[in-house]
Amino acid sequence: MDFSIKAFDTKNTITSAKTGCIAVAVFENKKLSQAAKALDQGGDITAALKSGDITGKAGSTLLLRGMSGTGAARVLLVGLGNDETVSEKSFTSAVNATLKAFASLGAADAIIALPMTDVKERDVSWAVRTIVCAAHESVFRTDGQKSKKDPAPAGVRKITLATDATGEVKTALAQAIAIANGMDLTKELGNLSANVCTPTYLADTARKLARDYKFDVEVLDRKQLQALKMGSFLSVTNGSDEAPKFIVLKHMGGKSKDAPVVLVGKGITFDTGGISIKAGPGMDEMKYDMCGAASVLGTFRAIGEMGLKLNVIGVIAACENMPSGRATKPGDIVTSMNGLTIEVLNTDAEGRLVLCDALTYCERFNPAAVIDIATLTGACVVALGHHNTGLFTRSDAAHEKLAGELLAAGKAASDTAWRLPIEEVYNEQLKSNFADLANIGTPGGASVTAACFLENFTRKYTWAHLDIAGTAWKSGGAKGATGRPVPLLSTFLINRV
Repeated sequence: MDFSIKAFDTKNTITSAKTGCIAVAVFENKKLSQAAKALDQGGDITAALKSGDITGKAGSTLLLRGMSGTGAARVLLVGLGNDETVSEKSFTSAVNATLKAFASLGAADAIIALPMTDVKERDVSWAVRTIVCAAHESVFRTDGQKSKKDPAPAGVRKITLATDATGEVKTALAQAIAIANGMDLTKELGNLSANVCTPTYLADTARKLARDYKFDVEVLDRKQLQALKMGSFLSVTNGSDEAPKFIVLKHMGGKSKDAPVVLVGKGITFDTGGISIKAGPGMDEMKYDMCGAASVLGTFRAIGEMGLKLNVIGVIAACENMPSGRATKPGDIVTSMNGLTIEVLNTDAEGRLVLCDALTYCERFNPAAVIDIATLTGACVVALGHHNTGLFTRSDAAHEKLAGELLAAGKAASDTAWRLPIEEVYNEQLKSNFADLANIGTPGGASVTAACFLENFTRKYTWAHLDIAGTAWKSGGAKGATGRPVPLLSTFLINRV
């Protein structure tokens, strides 16, 4: 999908634009947007509204052909709801309806002339990002592993956004394209079967990104992890024949003296639960247990394309969690990289076991902030559903600031998070009779106790945890990776420049 920006004015009118289709807005009170008024020279749009062929309800559409007074072969009328209070939801519905209509047109190019400056509490940059990301989603394919590919869709492949081509809008478009490309990579990795997307595959993907965008990359293998005394991470890998990989990507786009932001991704490329094996139904979806790692790689794809002037390091702990005669057993005690011993009460609580050593490893970077991203707990899905990512961090001033930045970035990117508590009292649930702490808590607050477990390994820097179990993928008929939270992370990093 190709995108461009073009301002239409009295010298370069939208009526003279030569294109396969122009999408313009109409409203429920029979009013027309400015672009629709300009095209309504013969009264066709007004007549369509008066006849009831289109109501103006948000997301409704009507395609008109052969209109006089325009250079466009088609004009797509798109409902935008109430003209006085265009909501974010109404605009998003209109954009999705526009792109759905574009997909079935016999035209290669089109103009979107929806009123991008009229959305309540949003600016034109947000509108541009919304259109670009939705357009990528509309053409994203999941047939990469099929022997016979789905028929290539026809429809529009070149979109011009009708808005003033200011420097701010041009920047927003470039950022939107980069973020959408990063989301595509994250979705592709998430959707791949686990026999293809192994820890080695993730490492190879990181190496390719390093070549493409001049990142530094290092991949540590089992012997190096043993030398680092990552006993917690390695305990998860014991039952698998797939070699673990510990991936470090560095984008040093800022000043050499600036402390980096570190993104840490959980990369369990398949999670059977280990000896504490999961139920069979739905276990296929455990290929998505590496979506934290995939979102780190997708975010690096985005910041590499943007050439972001910030120091960012990505750390990915990748392995499988499998049952075998070598696998870690419930009741085993392992020693983490920072020396704390952990009683493994449930081998299906493996994400925190790989992350805790990765978080200890981050100390060497003297980071400005560390954010881990993980499909960590089903309890977070119970708490927040599939709408918000769970955000956890401490409550001192530095962590309050970090939480505020992440929440604001999520809101700006329409990739929202909701903050949940971390309090010392929850650590009481992680006590063990035989080790420094247990890897699961007593019943209640499971997503919170998981975050509190990780907090024990992050006390030397500012840190936040994102539990994306409910937002990283969809189940059912729409099964597939969503690409979240690449928009949140990318926007957070952009705001830090």
